Amino acid sequence: MAGELDGAGYDPFAGGAWPVGVRTIQAHDTARDRRFAWEIWYPTARRGTYPLIVYSHPSASHRRAAASLCAHLSSHGYVVAALDHREDETAEQKIASRVPDVRFLLDHLLDGPAWDPDARLDPARVGIVGHSFGGWTALAAPDAEPRIRAVVALAPAGASRRKPGILPATLAFAWGRDVPTLYLVAEGDTFLPLDGMYELYERTPATRRMAILRRADHYHFMDDVEEVHEAARATPFTGELAWVPKDMRPIGELCSGEQAGVFVRGLTLGHLDATLNGREEARRFWRGDLEGELARRGVDARCPQGTK
Repeated sequence: MAGELDGAGYDPFAGGAWPVGVRTIQAHDTARDRRFAWEIWYPTARRGTYPLIVYSHPSASHRRAAASLCAHLSSHGYVVAALDHREDETAEQKIASRVPDVRFLLDHLLDGPAWDPDARLDPARVGIVGHSFGGWTALAAPDAEPRIRAVVALAPAGASRRKPGILPATLAFAWGRDVPTLYLVAEGDTFLPLDGMYELYERTPATRRMAILRRADHYHFMDDVEEVHEAARATPFTGELAWVPKDMRPIGELCSGEQAGVFVRGLTLGHLDATLNGREEARRFWRGDLEGELARRGVDARCPQGTK
């Protein structure tokens, strides 16, 4: 019935049945002479073959920036891997290194030594989730990486009009195939405004969905939303970013981190279940009253574009 969860009990907002383990791995990219620290979240009852999700963090952040999202996906049977992208480079170097980082991670996990002999990864079920500059990474990676079959872009960079100081990252969208894409964005994003999200959505050459979290800002897609948001407001930005603190609303005027977490975790899982795993109950979830379903969980959101 429209507006209700699938009759068989499908609920992407609830934690999954799998206990979650976390492992830290060090890996050396010999081609670029770079050493990376990785985090892997995995179902602990892990005999079998699992889909793989790459998480790409925002600029000036780290691989555990959305650990609750990564753990949520893993509790539903996904292996999730995140590495620390380099932050000590010029803007041009950062942009140039992001997609090679993702490709190195995939090569290492899919073609390299088994990170766990009991947990095989399915190369036909690979997705990527990224936030901000990581969202740009998620949208840029399918140009060069054919193994990626689904994308979730959380408030991604890459729009043609940028505020001062924002990384000048552009997108070609040269995918050459359908890579189903979900945009989860913030209504009041200070850094990457909503008009840019609509631009990227319209340019996406694939099946696509969008959901907009109301009364939300850029940091609502990370863990510890309240703390991170207020820390940004208190940061003495200078130069091209001097506008940031005065443009950000106090967190008390915005939706809570708990509400944002429900929005991000549930919709990300629903998209991956429908696309990578082909679950019919997840597809029915997207055909239902999504705004009503979120409202019943205390989340105010709009889904204006539907699916194209």
